[in-house]
Amino acid sequence: MLRFAEEILLLLLHDENGRFARVPESSLRYALGGGVLMDLALENRIDTDLTNLTLVDPTPLGDDLLDPVLADIAEENQTRETRYWLERSSERAEEIRETALARLVERGILERRDERFLWVFQSRRYPMIDGEAEREVKLRIMGVLFSDEIPDPRDIVILCLADACGIFGELLSGRELEQAATRIEQVRKLDLIGQAVSKAIWNIESALAQADMPQVFY
Repeated sequence: MLRFAEEILLLLLHDENGRFARVPESSLRYALGGGVLMDLALENRIDTDLTNLTLVDPTPLGDDLLDPVLADIAEENQTRETRYWLERSSERAEEIRETALARLVERGILERRDERFLWVFQSRRYPMIDGEAEREVKLRIMGVLFSDEIPDPRDIVILCLADACGIFGELLSGRELEQAATRIEQVRKLDLIGQAVSKAIWNIESALAQADMPQVFY
């Protein structure tokens, strides 16, 4: 089973050139950090309400994406707001991103190619080897958006993350996005941690927008 951070990266990957869609760096950082928190919630390691995040079980999962954040939470001696932990986990976004990509490469889902541009700058591309993982997550989410079926918890979570970091703007046309808007709001209200983390993401994004213009991941 892929973790949410891995699925977010696969949603952003362009099949034709192995590069990632351009989304604001701050949005992607909070989506990756939020994905780790949501995985920890589904693993019954943490619990949240619309304000606070609490530790339920500090036992490590043996997962290099989740355990570092779980350890941070376990070391705290007081209850903190979900927003606080979203900010803390987002500080690990680059580490989460590189770990997730390495795992996708290790599983044979992606292939890493180092290329030199003008013999000076180095860029990385991640063309698909086994497109099944990417197609599966995209088809799942599209099925949720354009049907009335009740989605399972993982689909609710990935939809919340995708919506929070603006991925649907890359995946859907303007008309499709308009058609799906009501459904997105409906699904977001089905899961408490989805609401809590998405609300925290939007609050932080709003504060960041007043302070600085976001950079972009390539």
